[in-house]
Amino acid sequence: MLRRRLTVVSWNIHKCIGGLDRRYDPDRTAAVIAHAEPDLVLLQEVAQNGSHYRFERQVDELCDRLALPHHSYAVNVHFGKRRGEYGNAVLSKLPITATENVDLTLPRKKARSALHVELRVPLGEHSRTLHAFDLHLGLSERERREQLRRLLISRPMLAIRARTPTLVAGDFNDVYGTLGKRLLAPEGFRGPRRAPRTFPSWAPVRALDSLWLRGDAELIELHRPRTRDARAASDHLPLVAQIDVGGQATHGP
Repeated sequence: MLRRRLTVVSWNIHKCIGGLDRRYDPDRTAAVIAHAEPDLVLLQEVAQNGSHYRFERQVDELCDRLALPHHSYAVNVHFGKRRGEYGNAVLSKLPITATENVDLTLPRKKARSALHVELRVPLGEHSRTLHAFDLHLGLSERERREQLRRLLISRPMLAIRARTPTLVAGDFNDVYGTLGKRLLAPEGFRGPRRAPRTFPSWAPVRALDSLWLRGDAELIELHRPRTRDARAASDHLPLVAQIDVGGQATHGP
């Protein structure tokens, strides 16, 4: 059976603003990501069109700094001229063949979504589809549960075959660390026995962020970098995963 090892980074980058020093520094954010030498990067709170961010489009700025040729971006939250807007972004060495933003917003709550991308993973002379969902869930436990249920019955999720490699990662805001085990595990997803604590970055006590896999994909390692820049660049620490994607290589899903 052919297999391909990938390095995946998932991170709420806090609009490239430091959690303590409040300094806007996309170079620092990019340096933390680059240290992992990732194949695939799933980011939350990626901003654009605000004076606070020099009116930069952060997804483009990070792609350029990281030399990642493929990306997808979807805005969720709109503010004003100073704070601009932000959403989820996927940056990748692997070709992105399709993308769709899955709206998870509940009535009278802040806009939330999961950005779905289909990627092609080379396996020998052929390739395999990898589906990735980059999500940012709400602040209340009830809201998070409902949003994850909506994702599981969304059109793109239901269309995926059971053996097709599928990744769900991002900022779950999972204060109690039970969301994945309660809702994703019964649907065939596998995650860490205990997710690393990622929040707040300077003294992490909560495992708000996580990563889960289903199908012909295996989680080999999951850790949180705690370098000086990683602790300073955002209010979350990043997650870095080593995953194996395998199965029979095909031209389709």
